[in-house]
Amino acid sequence: MWISNMSPMISRRQLLQSTSLGSIALASLLQDSSSALGGISAADDSPLMEREPHFPARVKRVIHLFMNGGPSQMDTFDRKPKLNQLDGEPLPESVRNQLQPTQRKRAGNLFGSPFRFKKYGQSGLEVSELFPKVALHADDLCVIRSMQGEIANHTPGLLLTNCGHSTLPRPSLGSWLLYGLGNESAELPGFVVLCPRGLPTAQSRNWTSAFMPGVFQGTHIDTASPGGEIVPNLTRSDVRAGSQRAQLAFTQFLNRRHAQTRPEDQRLESRIHTMELAFRMQSAGTEAFDLSQEPAHILEMYGDTLQGRNMLFARRLTERGVRYVQVYHGAGQPWDNHGSIVKNITRLAGESDQPIAALLTDLKQRGMLDETLVIWGGEMGRTPTVQQVKDPSKVGRDHHIDGYTVWMAGGGVRGGMTYGATDELAMQVTENKVTMPDFHATILHQLGFDHKRLTYRYSGRDFRLTDVHGQVIEDILHV
Repeated sequence: MWISNMSPMISRRQLLQSTSLGSIALASLLQDSSSALGGISAADDSPLMEREPHFPARVKRVIHLFMNGGPSQMDTFDRKPKLNQLDGEPLPESVRNQLQPTQRKRAGNLFGSPFRFKKYGQSGLEVSELFPKVALHADDLCVIRSMQGEIANHTPGLLLTNCGHSTLPRPSLGSWLLYGLGNESAELPGFVVLCPRGLPTAQSRNWTSAFMPGVFQGTHIDTASPGGEIVPNLTRSDVRAGSQRAQLAFTQFLNRRHAQTRPEDQRLESRIHTMELAFRMQSAGTEAFDLSQEPAHILEMYGDTLQGRNMLFARRLTERGVRYVQVYHGAGQPWDNHGSIVKNITRLAGESDQPIAALLTDLKQRGMLDETLVIWGGEMGRTPTVQQVKDPSKVGRDHHIDGYTVWMAGGGVRGGMTYGATDELAMQVTENKVTMPDFHATILHQLGFDHKRLTYRYSGRDFRLTDVHGQVIEDILHV
Protein backbone atom coordinates (compact mmCIF):
# COMPACT_ATOMS: atom_id res chain seq x y z
CA MET A 1 0.00 0.00 0.00
CA TRP A 2 1.52 3.36 -0.99
CA ILE A 3 -0.18 5.32 1.78
CA SER A 4 2.08 6.09 4.72
CA ASN A 5 1.59 4.23 7.99
CA MET A 6 -1.20 5.44 10.19
CA SER A 7 -0.26 7.37 13.32
CA PRO A 8 -0.16 5.27 16.52
CA MET A 9 -2.21 7.93 18.30
CA ILE A 10 -5.62 6.67 19.39
CA SER A 11 -8.50 8.20 17.42
CA ARG A 12 -11.56 9.88 18.85
CA ARG A 13 -13.76 6.93 17.86
CA GLN A 14 -11.40 4.38 19.42
CA LEU A 15 -11.39 6.36 22.65
CA LEU A 16 -15.16 6.48 22.78
CA GLN A 17 -15.43 2.78 21.99
CA SER A 18 -13.01 1.68 24.69
CA THR A 19 -14.17 3.77 27.64
CA SER A 20 -17.29 4.37 29.63
CA LEU A 21 -17.51 7.72 27.89
CA GLY A 22 -19.50 5.95 25.18
CA SER A 23 -22.78 6.88 26.80
CA ILE A 24 -21.65 10.49 27.10
CA ALA A 25 -20.68 10.44 23.42
CA LEU A 26 -24.13 9.15 22.49
CA ALA A 27 -25.79 11.91 24.45
CA SER A 28 -23.52 14.44 22.79
CA LEU A 29 -24.47 13.15 19.35
CA LEU A 30 -28.14 13.44 20.17
CA GLN A 31 -27.85 16.96 21.59
CA ASP A 32 -25.42 18.49 19.14
CA SER A 33 -27.34 20.95 16.99
CA SER A 34 -24.39 23.03 15.84
CA SER A 35 -23.81 20.97 12.72
CA ALA A 36 -25.85 21.52 9.59
CA LEU A 37 -25.67 17.77 9.14
CA GLY A 38 -27.71 17.21 12.26
CA GLY A 39 -24.95 16.12 14.61
CA ILE A 40 -23.53 13.34 12.43
CA SER A 41 -20.12 14.40 11.14
CA ALA A 42 -17.54 12.70 8.94
CA ALA A 43 -15.24 10.35 10.82
CA ASP A 44 -11.73 11.58 11.48
CA ASP A 45 -10.45 8.02 11.08
CA SER A 46 -12.52 7.21 8.01
CA PRO A 47 -10.89 5.27 5.13
CA LEU A 48 -12.40 8.01 2.95
CA MET A 49 -10.43 10.82 4.56
CA GLU A 50 -8.62 12.99 1.97
CA ARG A 51 -5.08 12.04 1.01
CA GLU A 52 -2.40 13.55 -1.19
CA PRO A 53 -1.35 11.82 -4.44
CA HIS A 54 2.25 10.98 -5.32
CA PHE A 55 2.87 14.30 -7.09
CA PRO A 56 0.88 17.47 -7.93
CA ALA A 57 -2.15 16.53 -10.00
CA ARG A 58 -3.44 18.19 -13.17
CA VAL A 59 -6.90 16.77 -12.57
CA LYS A 60 -9.26 16.91 -9.61
CA ARG A 61 -12.12 14.93 -11.07
CA VAL A 62 -13.12 12.62 -13.95
CA ILE A 63 -16.37 12.45 -15.91
CA HIS A 64 -16.53 9.28 -17.99
CA LEU A 65 -19.21 9.37 -20.69
CA PHE A 66 -19.74 5.69 -21.43
CA MET A 67 -21.36 4.83 -24.76
CA ASN A 68 -21.95 1.24 -23.66
CA GLY A 69 -22.25 -1.21 -26.51
CA GLY A 70 -19.43 0.19 -28.62
CA PRO A 71 -19.85 3.18 -30.97
CA SER A 72 -18.69 2.84 -34.56
CA GLN A 73 -15.37 4.67 -34.98
CA MET A 74 -15.54 5.09 -38.74
CA ASP A 75 -18.99 6.69 -38.44
CA THR A 76 -18.02 9.17 -35.71
CA PHE A 77 -14.39 10.32 -35.26
CA ASP A 78 -12.21 8.26 -37.65
CA ARG A 79 -12.93 9.03 -41.31
CA LYS A 80 -11.92 6.32 -43.76
CA PRO A 81 -12.11 7.53 -47.41
CA LYS A 82 -10.66 4.29 -48.83
CA LEU A 83 -13.30 2.26 -47.01
CA ASN A 84 -15.98 4.38 -48.63
CA GLN A 85 -14.42 3.83 -52.06
CA LEU A 86 -14.54 0.06 -51.54
CA ASP A 87 -18.06 0.05 -50.11
CA GLY A 88 -19.84 -3.21 -50.97
CA GLU A 89 -16.73 -5.12 -52.05
CA PRO A 90 -15.71 -8.41 -50.36
CA LEU A 91 -13.29 -8.24 -47.48
CA PRO A 92 -9.89 -9.46 -48.70
CA GLU A 93 -9.12 -12.94 -47.42
CA SER A 94 -5.77 -11.78 -46.08
CA VAL A 95 -7.63 -9.33 -43.86
CA ARG A 96 -10.44 -11.74 -42.98
CA ASN A 97 -7.94 -14.27 -41.68
CA GLN A 98 -6.73 -11.75 -39.10
CA LEU A 99 -10.13 -11.65 -37.41
CA GLN A 100 -11.11 -13.71 -34.40
CA PRO A 101 -12.96 -16.92 -35.45
CA THR A 102 -16.41 -15.74 -34.37
CA GLN A 103 -16.06 -12.43 -36.22
CA ARG A 104 -14.58 -14.15 -39.26
CA LYS A 105 -17.77 -16.15 -39.76
CA ARG A 106 -20.05 -13.13 -39.41
CA ALA A 107 -18.13 -10.57 -41.47
CA GLY A 108 -19.77 -9.57 -44.73
CA ASN A 109 -18.70 -7.09 -47.38
CA LEU A 110 -17.00 -3.79 -46.66
CA PHE A 111 -19.36 -1.08 -45.46
CA GLY A 112 -18.33 2.55 -45.89
CA SER A 113 -19.78 5.22 -43.65
CA PRO A 114 -22.93 6.91 -44.96
CA PHE A 115 -22.15 9.99 -42.85
CA ARG A 116 -20.24 13.06 -44.03
CA PHE A 117 -17.23 14.43 -42.18
CA LYS A 118 -16.10 18.04 -41.88
CA LYS A 119 -13.05 19.78 -40.44
CA TYR A 120 -13.62 21.93 -37.37
CA GLY A 121 -11.74 24.48 -35.33
CA GLN A 122 -8.24 25.83 -35.82
CA SER A 123 -6.95 22.28 -35.62
CA GLY A 124 -9.06 21.06 -38.53
CA LEU A 125 -10.13 17.98 -36.58
CA GLU A 126 -12.47 15.82 -38.67
CA VAL A 127 -15.80 14.96 -37.04
CA SER A 128 -18.87 13.21 -38.42
CA GLU A 129 -22.13 15.01 -39.08
CA LEU A 130 -23.55 12.85 -36.27
CA PHE A 131 -21.92 15.20 -33.72
CA PRO A 132 -22.25 18.77 -35.06
CA LYS A 133 -22.38 20.38 -31.60
CA VAL A 134 -19.56 18.34 -30.06
CA ALA A 135 -17.55 19.18 -33.19
CA LEU A 136 -17.61 22.85 -32.17
CA HIS A 137 -15.30 21.79 -29.33
CA ALA A 138 -12.83 20.22 -31.77
CA ASP A 139 -9.91 22.20 -30.37
CA ASP A 140 -10.58 20.73 -26.92
CA LEU A 141 -10.72 17.11 -28.08
CA CYS A 142 -7.86 14.62 -28.08
CA VAL A 143 -9.11 11.78 -30.28
CA ILE A 144 -7.32 8.47 -29.73
CA ARG A 145 -7.88 6.30 -32.80
CA SER A 146 -5.70 3.35 -31.83
CA MET A 147 -7.32 1.71 -28.81
CA GLN A 148 -7.03 -2.08 -28.61
CA GLY A 149 -9.07 -4.47 -26.51
CA GLU A 150 -8.62 -8.11 -25.59
CA ILE A 151 -11.87 -10.04 -26.03
CA ALA A 152 -14.52 -9.02 -28.57
CA ASN A 153 -17.50 -9.27 -26.26
CA HIS A 154 -19.30 -6.84 -24.00
CA THR A 155 -18.78 -8.19 -20.49
CA PRO A 156 -15.00 -8.67 -20.82
CA GLY A 157 -14.75 -5.37 -22.67
CA LEU A 158 -16.61 -3.49 -19.96
CA LEU A 159 -14.61 -5.12 -17.18
CA LEU A 160 -11.33 -4.39 -18.95
CA THR A 161 -12.29 -0.75 -19.46
CA ASN A 162 -13.57 -0.23 -15.94
CA CYS A 163 -11.46 -2.59 -13.84
CA GLY A 164 -8.33 -3.31 -15.85
CA HIS A 165 -8.99 -7.04 -16.24
CA SER A 166 -11.41 -8.72 -18.65
CA THR A 167 -12.23 -11.76 -16.52
CA LEU A 168 -10.97 -11.69 -12.91
CA PRO A 169 -12.62 -9.58 -10.18
CA ARG A 170 -10.61 -6.39 -9.78
CA PRO A 171 -11.34 -2.97 -8.22
CA SER A 172 -12.71 -0.43 -10.68
CA LEU A 173 -10.93 2.75 -11.69
CA GLY A 174 -13.27 4.84 -9.54
CA SER A 175 -12.47 2.64 -6.55
CA TRP A 176 -8.75 3.13 -7.09
CA LEU A 177 -9.28 6.90 -7.13
CA LEU A 178 -11.19 6.83 -3.85
CA TYR A 179 -8.58 4.54 -2.31
CA GLY A 180 -5.77 6.82 -3.40
CA LEU A 181 -7.32 10.24 -2.83
CA GLY A 182 -10.11 9.71 -0.34
CA ASN A 183 -13.41 11.54 -0.61
CA GLU A 184 -13.39 15.30 -1.09
CA SER A 185 -17.01 15.63 0.03
CA ALA A 186 -18.26 14.51 3.43
CA GLU A 187 -21.84 14.62 2.19
CA LEU A 188 -21.76 12.81 -1.16
CA PRO A 189 -20.20 9.57 -2.43
CA GLY A 190 -16.86 10.05 -4.14
CA PHE A 191 -17.73 7.66 -6.97
CA VAL A 192 -21.16 7.91 -8.62
CA VAL A 193 -22.54 5.92 -11.55
CA LEU A 194 -25.47 7.37 -13.48
CA CYS A 195 -27.19 4.73 -15.59
CA PRO A 196 -30.84 5.24 -16.51
CA ARG A 197 -33.45 2.49 -16.77
CA GLY A 198 -31.34 -0.25 -15.24
CA LEU A 199 -27.80 -1.58 -15.33
CA PRO A 200 -25.19 -1.95 -18.07
CA THR A 201 -23.89 -5.33 -19.12
CA ALA A 202 -21.69 -6.83 -16.36
CA GLN A 203 -23.90 -4.87 -13.97
CA SER A 204 -22.40 -3.77 -10.65
CA ARG A 205 -19.08 -5.44 -11.44
CA ASN A 206 -18.35 -2.31 -13.49
CA TRP A 207 -18.00 -0.22 -10.33
CA THR A 208 -16.99 -2.87 -7.82
CA SER A 209 -14.32 -2.37 -5.18
CA ALA A 210 -13.60 -6.16 -5.37
CA PHE A 211 -11.13 -7.06 -2.63
CA MET A 212 -10.88 -3.48 -1.40
CA PRO A 213 -13.21 -2.34 1.40
CA GLY A 214 -16.78 -1.74 0.25
CA VAL A 215 -16.59 1.99 0.99
CA PHE A 216 -14.60 2.41 -2.22
CA GLN A 217 -17.23 0.96 -4.58
CA GLY A 218 -19.38 3.14 -6.82
CA THR A 219 -22.89 4.30 -5.98
CA HIS A 220 -25.31 3.46 -8.80
CA ILE A 221 -28.19 5.87 -9.41
CA ASP A 222 -30.99 5.16 -11.88
CA THR A 223 -31.71 8.63 -13.22
CA ALA A 224 -34.88 7.37 -14.88
CA SER A 225 -36.35 5.74 -11.79
CA PRO A 226 -39.99 4.80 -12.45
CA GLY A 227 -41.15 6.55 -9.29
CA GLY A 228 -39.48 9.81 -10.27
CA GLU A 229 -37.27 9.72 -7.18
CA ILE A 230 -33.63 9.99 -8.29
CA VAL A 231 -32.21 8.50 -5.08
CA PRO A 232 -34.86 6.13 -3.58
CA ASN A 233 -35.48 6.20 0.15
CA LEU A 234 -33.22 9.21 0.66
CA THR A 235 -35.73 10.83 2.98
CA ARG A 236 -38.37 9.36 5.28
CA SER A 237 -41.83 10.76 5.74
CA ASP A 238 -42.71 8.53 8.68
CA VAL A 239 -39.99 9.83 11.03
CA ARG A 240 -39.17 13.37 12.06
CA ALA A 241 -35.64 14.56 11.27
CA GLY A 242 -34.72 14.85 14.95
CA SER A 243 -35.98 11.35 15.74
CA GLN A 244 -34.14 9.88 12.77
CA ARG A 245 -30.96 11.60 13.89
CA ALA A 246 -31.33 10.07 17.31
CA GLN A 247 -32.04 6.63 15.87
CA LEU A 248 -28.95 6.75 13.67
CA ALA A 249 -26.74 8.02 16.48
CA PHE A 250 -27.84 5.18 18.75
CA THR A 251 -27.55 2.59 15.97
CA GLN A 252 -24.05 3.74 15.08
CA PHE A 253 -23.03 3.69 18.72
CA LEU A 254 -24.10 0.05 18.92
CA ASN A 255 -22.42 -0.69 15.59
CA ARG A 256 -19.15 0.68 16.88
CA ARG A 257 -19.31 -1.40 20.01
CA HIS A 258 -20.02 -4.44 17.85
CA ALA A 259 -17.11 -3.54 15.52
CA GLN A 260 -14.75 -3.29 18.47
CA THR A 261 -14.89 -7.07 18.86
CA ARG A 262 -14.39 -7.58 15.11
CA PRO A 263 -11.57 -5.19 14.14
CA GLU A 264 -10.77 -7.02 10.89
CA ASP A 265 -14.31 -7.14 9.52
CA GLN A 266 -14.11 -4.71 6.58
CA ARG A 267 -17.71 -5.38 5.56
CA LEU A 268 -18.98 -4.20 8.94
CA GLU A 269 -16.76 -1.14 8.85
CA SER A 270 -17.99 -0.32 5.34
CA ARG A 271 -21.64 -0.56 6.44
CA ILE A 272 -21.00 1.81 9.34
CA HIS A 273 -19.44 4.42 7.05
CA THR A 274 -22.19 3.90 4.49
CA MET A 275 -24.91 4.59 7.07
CA GLU A 276 -23.20 7.78 8.14
CA LEU A 277 -22.81 8.94 4.54
CA ALA A 278 -26.42 8.06 3.75
CA PHE A 279 -27.64 10.26 6.59
CA ARG A 280 -25.49 13.19 5.47
CA MET A 281 -26.75 12.69 1.90
CA GLN A 282 -30.33 13.44 2.92
CA SER A 283 -29.72 17.14 2.46
CA ALA A 284 -26.73 17.20 0.10
CA GLY A 285 -28.03 14.45 -2.19
CA THR A 286 -31.42 16.07 -2.58
CA GLU A 287 -29.81 19.41 -3.36
CA ALA A 288 -27.32 17.98 -5.87
CA PHE A 289 -30.09 16.45 -7.98
CA ASP A 290 -32.42 19.45 -7.77
CA LEU A 291 -32.18 20.94 -11.26
CA SER A 292 -34.74 23.63 -10.42
CA GLN A 293 -31.82 25.56 -8.94
CA GLU A 294 -30.27 25.96 -12.39
CA PRO A 295 -30.99 29.10 -14.43
CA ALA A 296 -33.20 28.75 -17.47
CA HIS A 297 -30.40 29.30 -20.00
CA ILE A 298 -28.38 26.40 -18.53
CA LEU A 299 -31.38 24.07 -18.63
CA GLU A 300 -32.02 25.09 -22.22
CA MET A 301 -28.38 24.55 -23.17
CA TYR A 302 -28.39 20.95 -21.90
CA GLY A 303 -31.93 20.22 -23.11
CA ASP A 304 -34.87 18.78 -21.21
CA THR A 305 -34.04 15.17 -22.10
CA LEU A 306 -32.77 12.17 -20.19
CA GLN A 307 -29.23 12.60 -21.54
CA GLY A 308 -29.35 16.34 -20.94
CA ARG A 309 -30.29 15.86 -17.30
CA ASN A 310 -27.62 13.19 -16.85
CA MET A 311 -24.87 15.51 -18.11
CA LEU A 312 -26.11 18.29 -15.87
CA PHE A 313 -26.21 15.91 -12.91
CA ALA A 314 -22.58 15.02 -13.69
CA ARG A 315 -21.51 18.65 -13.60
CA ARG A 316 -23.41 19.34 -10.38
CA LEU A 317 -21.92 16.28 -8.68
CA THR A 318 -18.34 17.02 -9.67
CA GLU A 319 -18.51 20.64 -8.62
CA ARG A 320 -19.70 19.40 -5.21
CA GLY A 321 -16.65 17.21 -4.73
CA VAL A 322 -17.51 13.87 -6.36
CA ARG A 323 -14.23 12.63 -7.80
CA TYR A 324 -15.43 10.18 -10.43
CA VAL A 325 -18.75 10.22 -12.26
CA GLN A 326 -19.63 7.69 -14.92
CA VAL A 327 -22.56 8.45 -17.21
CA TYR A 328 -23.81 5.43 -19.13
CA HIS A 329 -26.08 6.04 -22.09
CA GLY A 330 -28.59 3.51 -20.78
CA ALA A 331 -29.14 -0.01 -19.53
CA GLY A 332 -27.61 -2.94 -21.37
CA GLN A 333 -25.65 -1.96 -24.48
CA PRO A 334 -27.59 0.62 -26.50
CA TRP A 335 -24.66 1.34 -28.87
CA ASP A 336 -24.39 -2.34 -29.84
CA ASN A 337 -25.66 -1.79 -33.37
CA HIS A 338 -25.58 -5.25 -34.97
CA GLY A 339 -28.57 -4.23 -37.06
CA SER A 340 -30.12 -1.04 -38.44
CA ILE A 341 -26.98 0.86 -37.53
CA VAL A 342 -27.72 3.90 -39.66
CA LYS A 343 -31.05 4.46 -37.96
CA ASN A 344 -29.83 3.58 -34.46
CA ILE A 345 -26.56 5.47 -34.41
CA THR A 346 -28.32 8.55 -35.77
CA ARG A 347 -30.78 8.38 -32.88
CA LEU A 348 -28.13 7.69 -30.25
CA ALA A 349 -25.84 10.47 -31.41
CA GLY A 350 -28.82 12.79 -31.64
CA GLU A 351 -29.69 12.04 -28.02
CA SER A 352 -26.18 12.76 -26.76
CA ASP A 353 -24.64 15.41 -29.04
CA GLN A 354 -26.24 18.52 -27.50
CA PRO A 355 -25.88 17.36 -23.86
CA ILE A 356 -22.18 16.45 -24.26
CA ALA A 357 -21.44 19.74 -25.99
CA ALA A 358 -23.32 21.57 -23.24
CA LEU A 359 -21.26 19.79 -20.58
CA LEU A 360 -17.99 20.86 -22.23
CA THR A 361 -19.25 24.43 -22.62
CA ASP A 362 -20.49 24.58 -19.05
CA LEU A 363 -17.28 23.20 -17.56
CA LYS A 364 -15.23 25.69 -19.56
CA GLN A 365 -17.42 28.65 -18.58
CA ARG A 366 -17.08 27.72 -14.91
CA GLY A 367 -13.33 27.33 -15.11
CA MET A 368 -13.63 23.61 -14.34
CA LEU A 369 -12.52 22.00 -17.61
CA ASP A 370 -8.80 22.42 -16.93
CA GLU A 371 -9.16 20.36 -13.75
CA THR A 372 -11.77 17.92 -15.09
CA LEU A 373 -10.88 15.04 -17.38
CA VAL A 374 -13.81 14.20 -19.67
CA ILE A 375 -13.67 10.81 -21.42
CA TRP A 376 -15.96 9.61 -24.22
CA GLY A 377 -16.12 6.11 -25.66
CA GLY A 378 -17.31 2.55 -25.24
CA GLU A 379 -15.81 -0.82 -24.43
CA MET A 380 -15.07 -1.53 -28.11
CA GLY A 381 -15.68 -0.27 -31.64
CA ARG A 382 -17.42 -1.72 -34.70
CA THR A 383 -16.25 -3.61 -37.78
CA PRO A 384 -15.79 -1.89 -41.16
CA THR A 385 -17.85 -4.70 -42.68
CA VAL A 386 -21.52 -5.49 -42.82
CA GLN A 387 -22.66 -8.03 -40.29
CA GLN A 388 -24.56 -10.56 -42.36
CA VAL A 389 -28.30 -10.17 -41.92
CA LYS A 390 -31.24 -11.37 -43.97
CA ASP A 391 -32.67 -7.91 -44.65
CA PRO A 392 -30.14 -5.67 -46.51
CA SER A 393 -31.99 -2.57 -45.31
CA LYS A 394 -31.19 -3.45 -41.68
CA VAL A 395 -27.45 -3.92 -41.88
CA GLY A 396 -25.26 -3.43 -38.85
CA ARG A 397 -21.67 -3.71 -37.70
CA ASP A 398 -20.14 -6.39 -35.48
CA HIS A 399 -17.84 -6.01 -32.45
CA HIS A 400 -14.32 -4.77 -33.13
CA ILE A 401 -11.43 -4.50 -30.66
CA ASP A 402 -8.37 -4.36 -32.94
CA GLY A 403 -8.52 -0.61 -33.39
CA TYR A 404 -11.26 1.69 -32.06
CA THR A 405 -11.70 5.29 -30.96
CA VAL A 406 -12.18 7.21 -27.72
CA TRP A 407 -11.62 10.87 -26.96
CA MET A 408 -10.56 12.92 -23.98
CA ALA A 409 -10.95 16.62 -23.17
CA GLY A 410 -9.73 18.97 -20.45
CA GLY A 411 -7.57 17.80 -17.57
CA GLY A 412 -4.19 18.73 -19.02
CA VAL A 413 -4.80 16.79 -22.25
CA ARG A 414 -3.77 18.42 -25.52
CA GLY A 415 -6.83 19.38 -27.53
CA GLY A 416 -7.35 19.61 -31.27
CA MET A 417 -5.32 16.51 -32.05
CA THR A 418 -5.54 12.87 -33.00
CA TYR A 419 -3.30 10.17 -31.64
CA GLY A 420 -2.66 6.82 -33.26
CA ALA A 421 -4.14 5.43 -36.45
CA THR A 422 -5.67 2.36 -38.03
CA ASP A 423 -5.19 1.11 -41.57
CA GLU A 424 -7.26 2.43 -44.46
CA LEU A 425 -9.95 -0.19 -43.83
CA ALA A 426 -10.09 0.51 -40.06
CA MET A 427 -9.11 -3.06 -39.27
CA GLN A 428 -5.76 -2.90 -37.46
CA VAL A 429 -3.73 -0.32 -35.55
CA THR A 430 -0.83 0.95 -37.64
CA GLU A 431 0.47 3.72 -35.39
CA ASN A 432 0.80 4.27 -31.61
CA LYS A 433 -1.19 1.37 -30.24
CA VAL A 434 -2.93 2.19 -26.93
CA THR A 435 -3.84 -0.64 -24.58
CA MET A 436 -6.19 -0.25 -21.64
CA PRO A 437 -3.29 -0.32 -19.15
CA ASP A 438 -1.75 2.58 -21.11
CA PHE A 439 -5.04 4.45 -20.96
CA HIS A 440 -5.47 3.84 -17.23
CA ALA A 441 -1.85 4.77 -16.50
CA THR A 442 -2.41 8.09 -18.25
CA ILE A 443 -5.60 8.85 -16.31
CA LEU A 444 -3.88 8.06 -13.01
CA HIS A 445 -0.91 10.20 -14.00
CA GLN A 446 -3.17 13.21 -14.52
CA LEU A 447 -4.61 12.59 -11.06
CA GLY A 448 -1.15 12.68 -9.53
CA PHE A 449 -0.33 8.96 -9.33
CA ASP A 450 2.47 6.78 -10.54
CA HIS A 451 0.42 3.76 -11.62
CA LYS A 452 3.25 1.44 -10.60
CA ARG A 453 3.22 2.75 -7.03
CA LEU A 454 -0.53 2.90 -6.44
CA THR A 455 -0.93 -0.60 -5.03
CA TYR A 456 -3.18 -2.52 -2.66
CA ARG A 457 -1.98 -5.52 -0.68
CA TYR A 458 -4.27 -8.52 -0.95
CA SER A 459 -3.77 -12.28 -0.65
CA GLY A 460 -0.03 -11.94 -0.24
CA ARG A 461 0.72 -9.71 -3.22
CA ASP A 462 0.51 -6.08 -4.28
CA PHE A 463 -2.19 -5.41 -6.88
CA ARG A 464 -2.48 -2.36 -9.09
CA LEU A 465 -5.01 -1.17 -11.67
CA THR A 466 -2.57 -1.68 -14.56
CA ASP A 467 -1.27 -5.06 -13.27
CA VAL A 468 2.26 -5.38 -14.73
CA HIS A 469 1.60 -3.31 -17.85
CA GLY A 470 0.98 0.27 -18.92
CA GLN A 471 2.86 3.31 -20.16
CA VAL A 472 1.73 6.92 -19.74
CA ILE A 473 0.85 8.40 -23.14
CA GLU A 474 3.11 11.45 -22.78
CA ASP A 475 2.47 12.75 -26.31
CA ILE A 476 -1.14 13.68 -25.58
CA LEU A 477 -0.39 15.62 -22.38
CA HIS A 478 0.54 19.24 -21.86
CA VAL A 479 4.03 19.61 -20.46
